[in-house]
Amino acid sequence: QVQLVESGGGLVQAGGSLRLSCAASGSIFSINDMNWYRQAPGKQRELVAGISRGGSTTYADSVLGRFIISRDNAKNTMYLQMNSLKPEDAAVYYCNAVAYAFNYWGQGTQVTVSS
Repeated sequence: QVQLVESGGGLVQAGGSLRLSCAASGSIFSINDMNWYRQAPGKQRELVAGISRGGSTTYADSVLGRFIISRDNAKNTMYLQMNSLKPEDAAVYYCNAVAYAFNYWGQGTQVTVSS
């Protein structure tokens, strides 16, 4: 089992920045890929960014160049640095970990962007 706890969400003005964190605990040795997803009201959950155990990254086109995903394996923590935030980035952001083909999810953290 893997437990994930997100933090760092909040209210920010358009153009501002936020840094989300995802702390993993439990069977962390089994985690391979970690991802950030988001879900806005009335929309499907979408992949924002992902990072492999080795550090390879992938980004949604909508955040490429503005968001940076990183991972500190020693601290069992994943981060999402969000810059130049736009109102359309507002959503609940979820941390996801893939371990032995199982998907684990955090409880989500709200990001609100005012225009």
